Amino acid sequence: MSEPTLVVVRNEVDPDCTFHCDAVCEALPGAGTVEYPAGERPDLEDVDGVVLSGSTAGVYEADDRPWIDDQQALVRTLVDREIPTLGICFGHQLVNAALGGTVEAVDENCRPVRVDLADDPLFRGLEPVVPAVHGDVVIEPGDDLEVLASADYYHAFATRHREAPLWTVQFHPELTAAHRDQLAADFGWTEDEYGFGDVNARRLFENFVSIVADR
Repeated sequence: MSEPTLVVVRNEVDPDCTFHCDAVCEALPGAGTVEYPAGERPDLEDVDGVVLSGSTAGVYEADDRPWIDDQQALVRTLVDREIPTLGICFGHQLVNAALGGTVEAVDENCRPVRVDLADDPLFRGLEPVVPAVHGDVVIEPGDDLEVLASADYYHAFATRHREAPLWTVQFHPELTAAHRDQLAADFGWTEDEYGFGDVNARRLFENFVSIVADR
């Protein structure tokens, strides 16, 4: 069986914060990339699966960042074409907003978080502690999106479409202990009860690739 063709949609707008997009690409060697805010767009005719990265932008900034509306339209196209899709952090929020959900700004949360994970192929083998770095949350999931994971402060921490092969996660599965210093410097990362020693979230990418390959 050949490896599926994946594309990572990089959404970071701050050139000093692209490390998380780089980490997604590192976790998916061989995947193509597009710089969405710079105007690049994926060719869906040659793609088996799509990953929507995080960003320091907010989905409610579309008036100033018109590419956000464009990417919400892309999400709806991905759903219609049933192309397997994974949204991460900003990608999670954008997917939910694109499908009629609500996203709001809250206090920043930058730490390992314990979550209740549903029994889903995307989470196979994942420990229930994941790296969270965000200041926005999904208040109401989008249409046909069901909640797959919850934290004590955040109900819709991950979602899945009821019919299309679409998953979203608020956490950053790409982040590891190698990013600790930069997370602390840029976002005030803290570790208390849990640390990166409790995290194996990169397993999620292996699971997503398997899901795409099986289709």
